[in-house]
Amino acid sequence: MTVSEKVAYLKGLAEGLKLDTETKEGKLISVIIDTLEDIAFELEELNENALDIGEELDAMSDDLADVEEVLFGDDDDDDEEDDEDGCSCGDDDCGCEDDDCCCEDDDCAYEVTCPSCGEDIVIEEADLEKGSITCPKCSEKLEFEFDEDDEDDKE
Repeated sequence: MTVSEKVAYLKGLAEGLKLDTETKEGKLISVIIDTLEDIAFELEELNENALDIGEELDAMSDDLADVEEVLFGDDDDDDEEDDEDGCSCGDDDCGCEDDDCCCEDDDCAYEVTCPSCGEDIVIEEADLEKGSITCPKCSEKLEFEFDEDDEDDKE
């Protein structure tokens, strides 16, 4: 039962009881029922407006999705293409030129394969600057050399 139906039922009960509206209590009950009736009508109107606004919002959302599709195309395809062209970490502005870069935040790391055992190793930039590391799997010493041109590119 809706609020309006409940108020109509109360109004019918009051009329059926033949409330004396000349007494203080009868006047009070009559005014309360009239106020409840006004509130019920206002609620119905608000509910109708909310439904109308929801329908209009859905239509606008659909229109916006159509506009986004025209302007930006399918974002999923673009993301995959960007990842293939740029740095493997997905951050094309990380400053790394190596395709094996796996940057995290401000620290840059590189993924290399040990020439002795074939194990993939992640080497932090700080370890590269030392010039060598030991492979965690085969304990082979791996050495790295940098040109001054490479160091200037990083800065």
